[in-house]
Amino acid sequence: MSQPSQVQSAMALLISAFHKYSGKEGDKYTLSKGELKDLLTNELGDLFGKTTDQKALDKIFKDLDSNADGSVDFQEYVTLVACLTMLCNDFFKDAKKK
Repeated sequence: MSQPSQVQSAMALLISAFHKYSGKEGDKYTLSKGELKDLLTNELGDLFGKTTDQKALDKIFKDLDSNADGSVDFQEYVTLVACLTMLCNDFFKDAKKK
């Protein structure tokens, strides 16, 4: 069996990270606000810092919860990761120009 590609490995890591935090406070296929805070702090802390600003967390959660059901599902989570990835790519692309 061949090794998974880098993209396949990245996809598996995204899925694994989501499910590491989902379901601790209810539905195992969604993130509650507390679960999202834990994920952002532990997995994306270098980008978000320590998520202690409750207003900022509330805004992130509201913006991510596109269907307004009070939780963040996998599609909404992947949207966040994709947007952050695009911002990081733009940052590094701009840094190379300098």
